[in-house]
Amino acid sequence: MEQTFFTLADGRKVELLVAGTPKAEAVVFHHGTPGGTTTWEAWLTEVEKQGGFAFSYSRPGYGQSDRHEGRTVIDNSADIEEILKHLGISMCVSIGWSGGGPHCLADTTLFQNVAAISIAGVGPFGASDLDFLEGMGEENHDEFGEAMKGPEAIEDWMQRNSGGLGTVSGDDVIEAFGGLIGDADKKALNDGAAEGTAKAMRQAMETGYYGWMDDDLAFVEPWGFDLASITKPVELWQGNDDFMVPHAHGYWLEKNIPTAKLHFVPGEGHISLGENQRAAIIANALGYLN
Repeated sequence: MEQTFFTLADGRKVELLVAGTPKAEAVVFHHGTPGGTTTWEAWLTEVEKQGGFAFSYSRPGYGQSDRHEGRTVIDNSADIEEILKHLGISMCVSIGWSGGGPHCLADTTLFQNVAAISIAGVGPFGASDLDFLEGMGEENHDEFGEAMKGPEAIEDWMQRNSGGLGTVSGDDVIEAFGGLIGDADKKALNDGAAEGTAKAMRQAMETGYYGWMDDDLAFVEPWGFDLASITKPVELWQGNDDFMVPHAHGYWLEKNIPTAKLHFVPGEGHISLGENQRAAIIANALGYLN
């Protein structure tokens, strides 16, 4: 596994974590909000063990990736397309968790993409038949409430609320999540996921809160592509003990993406879902490449 950097055509530097022997087929990982490449360390290791090639990517403003102010969800896929060409990848499956869900779905617009897998991925804000905030923890209501007011309001919220994540430890992470996690996620964190989760949060904040802030602003705007036009296979994985992205989002996405298949796993939360279903999800991803 190797951390590396790539300079895009517009001069921005992006941070990558690459695993496995380079080949023309790969799995592309999109982290949550906030997050970074290290979110996927265990996943990259597993892909490599199974003989695959994969990379994760810190979205602009996260980790050591330069900010792209005003970016939309679809803008991220333009970055991914450049990275795919740089790495010689002609076929990929995109996996996204949480805030990475919309970004992996956006990758279906790329000719290299053959499938997308969204794990507890958020649905679009403003859909008439999806109450975006219903069932989310109070912290998300506060955060997105400010994002809806615009850049100045959400930046003020970030200045007041983001500071602790830059130094959060595994021992502190359950308290840091507050009302955003339920019993399933607390168990997963206590069973070993806490330090990796905290590490990804620290990485997210290495150069400040702008990646997180720009994600929030992108989520309350149109994503820039049509979900109803997706023709490639889409898997949606969702649990019902999730207070960051409630299971209504998964049902909405299944209804509105023609090719979607929902894997609903009762009792799983936002973090536990990926921890407990990792092997199955990776096997499915590699299956699309084979």
